[in-house]
Amino acid sequence: MKWFEYVDKEYPGAISSRVRLVRNWDQYAFPSRLTQKESMEMVRRLEQGLRDLGSFDGKKYEYAFLDELSELDRKALRERRIFNSTIASRKMPAKVILSEEEDTSIVLNGTDHIRLQLLSPGLNLEALWKQADKLDDYINERFSYAFDKKYGYLTSFPTNMGTGMRASVVLHLPSLSLGKKFSGLVSEMGRFGASVKGVYGEGGDNYGALFQVSNQKTLGLTEKEIVDLVGRVAAQLLNQENQVRSMALQKHRLECEDEAFKAYGVLKYARRLSAKDAMLLLSQLMSGISDGILETTEPCPVYRLMLGIQPANLQKLSDRPLGKEELDAARASYLRAELPELK
Repeated sequence: MKWFEYVDKEYPGAISSRVRLVRNWDQYAFPSRLTQKESMEMVRRLEQGLRDLGSFDGKKYEYAFLDELSELDRKALRERRIFNSTIASRKMPAKVILSEEEDTSIVLNGTDHIRLQLLSPGLNLEALWKQADKLDDYINERFSYAFDKKYGYLTSFPTNMGTGMRASVVLHLPSLSLGKKFSGLVSEMGRFGASVKGVYGEGGDNYGALFQVSNQKTLGLTEKEIVDLVGRVAAQLLNQENQVRSMALQKHRLECEDEAFKAYGVLKYARRLSAKDAMLLLSQLMSGISDGILETTEPCPVYRLMLGIQPANLQKLSDRPLGKEELDAARASYLRAELPELK
């Protein structure tokens, strides 16, 4: 199973946690300064040194050059957050090393020489950091990093210098984000060094009500301080969301139940759904399950469905290119097949 097929029952509103480290090998210039030949040489040397990665952590890994992947595959991996759009469109030699569960990935010669990323469901930053730290040491034993005593790890972008670490948590905040004070709350979090952004758009266009909390700075903070900061802000937002939802259930339970069952009904029986409508309905379904309004005959990882209905991942299920209307029909068909029955 992929990591996104699991649901953290302790923190159902915490969709995922991520720790990402960027490093550069001190024997080569930054990727933007390398020639085609130098890039290929470096990638092959890095790959060779990481060939026994699976024996270190017990996972199965696949190795692939980005240009060996189809454009559709690269878009699908981007939708599943394996790498960003900049890396997905990279023309110079670059390689991705991806675990079978897709919870661990390493991109070689992306925007930096080494981009290490770990993902998990729920609020799990501390455990991810411990895993990332061990993997980082494993890589550093084989390749010496570009490091400065004053500025820390040297990276292609100054915003990543210092620890070279980004910690982030994706939260489902459907009730809190509708409040008038939410934008002020987001600004307040910025004062503490945390960034809160919509995953699928900004403001009212953030379909699905998913928000990513991450650290703004990598310089001047230790890795533990970054993990503590992001985890604290995420827990605070999650706690406020739960309070608002609890009050809504107490005062307007029938309305909440009606919204949840309607969302399930449309998702289960619709014949055509746009990405926007599907994300809004899946958000309502996620709330209904978290609040105990809806009970399914088997676990329903709603975030997996949210990833599955994205254009490239949906297109991969078809044996031919699909137009917009065909994609809308395929999206509805996918959800009908994947949604479990209600108890």
